[in-house]
Amino acid sequence: MNLDLSGKRALVCGSTQGIGRSSAIELALLGAEITLLARNEAKLKDVIQSLSTDQDQQHHYLVADFNDQAQLKHLINDYVIDNQIDILINNTGGPAGGQAIDAGTDEFINAFNMHLICNQILVQAVIAGMKKNNFGRIINIISTSVKTPLKGLGVSNTIRGAVASWAKTLALELGPFGITVNNILPGFTMTGRLESLISAIAERENKSKEEVIKDMISTIPAGRIADSHELAAAVAFLASPAAAYINGINLPVDGGKTPSL
Repeated sequence: MNLDLSGKRALVCGSTQGIGRSSAIELALLGAEITLLARNEAKLKDVIQSLSTDQDQQHHYLVADFNDQAQLKHLINDYVIDNQIDILINNTGGPAGGQAIDAGTDEFINAFNMHLICNQILVQAVIAGMKKNNFGRIINIISTSVKTPLKGLGVSNTIRGAVASWAKTLALELGPFGITVNNILPGFTMTGRLESLISAIAERENKSKEEVIKDMISTIPAGRIADSHELAAAVAFLASPAAAYINGINLPVDGGKTPSL
């Protein structure tokens, strides 16, 4: 099985923590050169130090805030002039919780911009190089809500679904150029976002955090919450040459929790 990413460069968004950080680490272990993208430069510098350089890889980072789409577009368009991107990992923190009916229209617009519009900006910047080399991997970290909407995440459910449909459309358009577009759908994974969600549920339902975690685990056939590196392993496989014929899928990595096929 060919998992070798030597000579490939991966742009990993949201890469200072959680699934993004773990994905950058796993891709580097397979030989890829990594470009980290996030808004906290101090944390970016810290992550750079944790990346493998066993194959003399040269790793970079870019500082950008997805709330500023114009700045992101300028930054990435300048960067790809001299840097070929072969693998793009679209990943950013999800919208705040709450019911869809209670959300302001600005919440939907902001989430749409941060997720779908920023993804589109990045894809448009890197696609010419991928087409030229007849190789590209676009992997979006979204949510199992694509298959089953999650209670209390109204805005997120809506926007994640839009991203999934966008990705499927791109898979149809870009497949002839050796470019695959796939989505990873994380289940409960111990990241900062899940820890915040656990705290919010505990406060709302007057439970301890331990009780909330126990309730979550009871819904997972695997009987535990995932580690971010388990999600990153799926990302790394989809990015590899071995996954060349996997295109346009939504892959739940959730220990069996999602009830749909």
